[in-house]
Amino acid sequence: MRWGQWGVRMDSDRLRTMIEECLESGIDTFDHADIYGGPHATESDFGRVLGADPALRSRMKIITKCGILLPDKPSSAPRIKHYDTSARYILTSAEQSLSSLKTDHIDLFLIHRPDPLMQPEEMAEAFFRLKRDGKVLHFGVSNFKASQLRMIHRHWPVEVNQLQVSVEHPHALFDGSVDACMELGVRVQAWSPLGAGSMDGAAEDERLRKIHAVAEIIAQRHGLEASQVLLAWVLTHPAKITPVLGTSRIERMRTAVAVGMQRLDREEWFMLLRASTGRDVA
Repeated sequence: MRWGQWGVRMDSDRLRTMIEECLESGIDTFDHADIYGGPHATESDFGRVLGADPALRSRMKIITKCGILLPDKPSSAPRIKHYDTSARYILTSAEQSLSSLKTDHIDLFLIHRPDPLMQPEEMAEAFFRLKRDGKVLHFGVSNFKASQLRMIHRHWPVEVNQLQVSVEHPHALFDGSVDACMELGVRVQAWSPLGAGSMDGAAEDERLRKIHAVAEIIAQRHGLEASQVLLAWVLTHPAKITPVLGTSRIERMRTAVAVGMQRLDREEWFMLLRASTGRDVA
């Protein structure tokens, strides 16, 4: 999301360098959405690099998402931000993503947000057609609560749920969202696992300062950076959560990869939780 028009606006040369450095660092999965940077804009930037060097595609997995529509210009359709999870839209978006990314298949295709008007049977039919034609290998959802996940899972075996999970935003661990994933065997991917980059020692927010201070204490014990401790907090959870890193800086990617198998002990984990919630557990 941050590599294109909504972020640092990488040109093709810089984007290719970033992709290659990620691959060399052991990061082989790239997360897109049809709205990032504008309709299929960041996908198209990425696709130009793959089109120029098709061999890169065999070294990576591509995730993309659909279901959110944004007004592109004041005078253009759609007139209002809304969701569309109709079979027609899912199929159309998938086809455009394939074209934009210059690939013949998407490894993981997600419904970006739960749509109050979604019809699970219709969504499952679209998934079936894309799977049958070899255009999508795996399907999942993003930001789905437990009841929404179970509803879709009855009609199609959801494989992934992308949720906001971090020390700053631990709510999915307590509202049943992650529990339902564990119950159904759905993998959890955590977007914004470091709290959207807001974990800064100079942060004005008192709560964030407390989180950062505790992270620094734990970091010193383990010879880590505070950001690595925040990432280890997510990785320690028994759901075996996969972080989705949002940075556009390769050095931050490498720092994250270096966390490796580092996990926190229970007291450290709950120290950070207390800093986030402002209270001990009951």
